[in-house]
Amino acid sequence: MSLAEVIQSGNYQLIDVREPMELEMDGNIEGAKNIPLGEVEERKDEILSIEKPVILFCRSGNRSGKALEYLTGQGLENGYNGGGWADLKATIESNKGTF
Repeated sequence: MSLAEVIQSGNYQLIDVREPMELEMDGNIEGAKNIPLGEVEERKDEILSIEKPVILFCRSGNRSGKALEYLTGQGLENGYNGGGWADLKATIESNKGTF
């Protein structure tokens, strides 16, 4: 499934790998779980136990790409790099009416 198809399905877990300070300064996406990149390794079991597609995102897509690479190596099969939070938020909001 492509990222667009996952978003259209409405069945996914968002994980924001930015630092909490960035969420306060820049904003966030409703329903996203904040797990900063530095905590991904120690919280991998929490992430790997999620039974629906996982969409990781950050400010630009760089950190979420690193997190996805690590988690895929740990066994994550249904992970996606959502890229930057602002673009992802716009994509999600534009798809809300299509469910």
